[in-house]
Amino acid sequence: MGKLDGKKIAFLAADGVEQVELTEPRKAVEAEGADTELISLEEGEIQGFEKLDHGDRFEVDRTVKDADASDYDGLVLPGGVHNPDFLRADEDAVAFVRAFFEAGKPVGAICHGPWTLIDAGVIDGLKVTSYPSIQADLRNAGADWVDEEVVVDKGLTTSRRPDDLPAFNAKIVEEFCEGEHEELAEATAGASSS
Repeated sequence: MGKLDGKKIAFLAADGVEQVELTEPRKAVEAEGADTELISLEEGEIQGFEKLDHGDRFEVDRTVKDADASDYDGLVLPGGVHNPDFLRADEDAVAFVRAFFEAGKPVGAICHGPWTLIDAGVIDGLKVTSYPSIQADLRNAGADWVDEEVVVDKGLTTSRRPDDLPAFNAKIVEEFCEGEHEELAEATAGASSS
């Protein structure tokens, strides 16, 4: 039996996703028994990238407009420069992400993935890491940014780059196994009321 048997994990991504940050965490949670769905802005496929070059295309399972956070036990936000920029400009994607925090459900975000958390209004007061180029954005949104391989705070797991994937994958499996984090929902409620 896998640690995540019976759990369903959403992967939210759009064109420009850093391919390895989608495929490796997805393999990690599926290896532990989780079902996964790729959620995106539109039906069809999204274009992955490998170090700024076109990579593979990935079949979308459901549009974010038709997805409900209550159907999932956790969320992963892969990076890539363009991917989170598209997501953070989409009201449905931002609301989908916020719903995980409001419910206290564990979330993993790597590289540029935490960018979307700013627009969701859920990052204030949380300790995070990310790709270094977005640290000022995260700090300006109220996050406590640190330069570490993997950071876990109240059910939010963040990492900096593809080199951190082994640590990131291990931690998201652990956090998804633990389930809902009441303190994450409380922190989100406090951030949205201030």
